[in-house]
Amino acid sequence: MTEQVETARPQLTAPAPPPRRWSNERILGHVLMVLWALAGAGLLSYMIRDFNPEFMDRYGMKFVSGFIVTIELVGLSLAIGAILSLPIAAMRLSSSRILGGIAYGFVYFFRGTPLIAQAFLVYYGAGSFRDFFSDIGIWWFFRDPWYCAVFAFSLNTSAYQAEILRGSIQNVARGQWEAASALGLSKPVTFWKIILPQALIVALRPYGNEVVLMIKGSAIASIITIYDLMGETRRAFSRSYDFQAYIWAAILYLVMVEALRRVWDRIEARLTRHLKR
Repeated sequence: MTEQVETARPQLTAPAPPPRRWSNERILGHVLMVLWALAGAGLLSYMIRDFNPEFMDRYGMKFVSGFIVTIELVGLSLAIGAILSLPIAAMRLSSSRILGGIAYGFVYFFRGTPLIAQAFLVYYGAGSFRDFFSDIGIWWFFRDPWYCAVFAFSLNTSAYQAEILRGSIQNVARGQWEAASALGLSKPVTFWKIILPQALIVALRPYGNEVVLMIKGSAIASIITIYDLMGETRRAFSRSYDFQAYIWAAILYLVMVEALRRVWDRIEARLTRHLKR
């Protein structure tokens, strides 16, 4: 009898959520989305209507060459910057005021000044010390714009990467050091085997942001006569006066950033799979 009463009882369903109110922020967001959609549609129609096959035949491969140069420049600078960031971060974490002050001054300068000013200081400023650099045999390095760009970019990104690494290391719980010490592990082993792997997981997102910023900031290299993607774009536009040159450059930069984002998401998902429940 009890079972029959229970089966006859109507099933209660959760009430529907109340409709969202159209706040000013929501209205503004939809308006901006419509404007972006219209701008994208207009740009697409312009590209289709005014597509110039002669322009692509003449400058298409130069865009590809500039694309490759940009990847090489950014990749090499990031790799050198990552190596330099390790001792800089260690100095920032050091209890020595001298080492900490030197590292702080380095980071403060390269994070507080524009990248274009740093590139100009290296490329144009090195000429003021040509006699000195020639005497010590390194003028060949500073007279080449490629080496100057790599040098300036590497120092710039090393400062940012050092701060990212320092913050990530400090984010690791102090108990990790104490537990490793209780097991008899030395400090170098503890750092390389326990602390640094955890810190790199924390630093994944900030590192990804730094790579994206370096890709976009690499356009500065075109000002010091390097024919990267932006350099080839400026040359193509100066000879053709075709506005599509900058549109294609923007598309290629978007391709680089989007490809990096997808690869970075895969890396993060792979390295943090043990944290998912």
